[in-house]
Amino acid sequence: MFSKVDVNGADEAPLYTLLKEAQPGGGDTPDITWNFEKFLVDGSGTVVKRYPPPTTPEEVSADLDQFR
Repeated sequence: MFSKVDVNGADEAPLYTLLKEAQPGGGDTPDITWNFEKFLVDGSGTVVKRYPPPTTPEEVSADLDQFR
């Protein structure tokens, strides 16, 4: 089961703190702006890239080729 977690602010889940520190994004703040932001994490846990909400699965798929 999943439960709702905070992704920004003082009560944000530690996972999102780690993701945003590794890939702060291109805006004025590293905050997640909408629930469809995506992060690419490699097999060793390194946060490789952050994608804005309008990014399509096909665009993310192109980046996955480097890990196959």
